[in-house]
Amino acid sequence: MLKIRLSMGGVRKRPIYKIVIADSRAPRDGRFIEKIGSFNPLLPKDKKERISIEAERVKYWISKGAKPTLRVSRILGEAQIMPMPKTGNNPLKAVPKKDRKKAEDKETPAAAPKVEATPAAAPKVEATPAAAPKVEATPAAAPKVEATPAAAPKVEASKEEPKKD
Repeated sequence: MLKIRLSMGGVRKRPIYKIVIADSRAPRDGRFIEKIGSFNPLLPKDKKERISIEAERVKYWISKGAKPTLRVSRILGEAQIMPMPKTGNNPLKAVPKKDRKKAEDKETPAAAPKVEATPAAAPKVEATPAAAPKVEATPAAAPKVEATPAAAPKVEASKEEPKKD
């Protein structure tokens, strides 16, 4: 399967990515079929040099069945070559890590009604006629519980018999 993906280059702390067509089984920075662009994440978003793509080649490879990765599809969406993908649901992404616990505490009251809604579904399951015989089967487990206290007096009997030699 062909993928349109990023291949990393550059030096430590200064990444530069090539946008390449590669087989999905090939390593990330390994063998690729064709280089169709580049992406420099260190440049500001308003500079033209940040993203350079050969749009005709992208359209050609997509027509041949190549699938872009999520990151590449976002880059292609910014370049207006294809539509932007749907945004994910990560409401805490913009919150700094040290403040995330505070944000989670604020969200828990909103989550509490969802928890209350699930027990309402549980009685519906218990109300079914098949569930009633299962409830009657639980007293059969009670004699097993009665058998365990019988072992307790034996332990007490051994405590009452100290050696008197």
